[in-house]
Amino acid sequence: MSTLHFTLLQSPLHWENPNENLKMFTSKIESIEGKKEVLVLPEMFTTGFSMQAAALAENMDGKSIRWMKQMAMEHKIILTGSLIIEEAGKYFNRLIWMQPDGNFGYYDKRHLFSYAGEDVEFTPGTKRLITQVKGIRILTLICYDLRFPVWSRQHQADEYDVILYVANWPVKRVHAWKTLLQARAIENQCYVIGMNRTGEDGNGHQYSGESCIIDPLGEILTRSNAMHDILNYEIDQQNVSSLRSTLPFQKDKDDFHML
Repeated sequence: MSTLHFTLLQSPLHWENPNENLKMFTSKIESIEGKKEVLVLPEMFTTGFSMQAAALAENMDGKSIRWMKQMAMEHKIILTGSLIIEEAGKYFNRLIWMQPDGNFGYYDKRHLFSYAGEDVEFTPGTKRLITQVKGIRILTLICYDLRFPVWSRQHQADEYDVILYVANWPVKRVHAWKTLLQARAIENQCYVIGMNRTGEDGNGHQYSGESCIIDPLGEILTRSNAMHDILNYEIDQQNVSSLRSTLPFQKDKDDFHML
């Protein structure tokens, strides 16, 4: 069985300022000592959770994607986080899974946060991304997706070992953030990683972080509410396999049908 090291870069974001955010995260990545395999940035890590899609969107050959490629190649890491992408006249809140060889996968946020008008400015995604590193399978999702368990669930008996959520989840609803992350881990018998930002955005919303890594029993392995923090944890696939073998609850689940 394999292990995989995750590093979460919890930080405030410069509002609608990609250049400053890329500069900041470059410094943070370069400061990390020791083992680095998968580095995780927040949702909309170049801008904060802005609805100014037309003004801020980049294409898939834009500066931020090139930056992700450069960081991944230079540091021999996988780098992931979401940003605003324009494609064929549509705007997406798109998570990029950038590999050190320059190849990448992506996931477009399925559940758009209508309370903030995200559904007006952005187009929802239609398919999930399950990627694999060293034999460990990872489902990548974004923020509001956390509230919808059918989209997050194991639809086959053994689809993935980790769910990764990147987010801009405000402090006034942080109890739901922490509770739902633990619920997703327990019901899917997998690790759950929640990457959230800190600070204040341009709309006055406050963020307390509470980025965390949770084991398949719902126990919190590491968590932080510090304004600036780097969380590290190495997950072990054996813990997932052993739990599913000892407590084979997945075979009794309801048969929901995906899109």
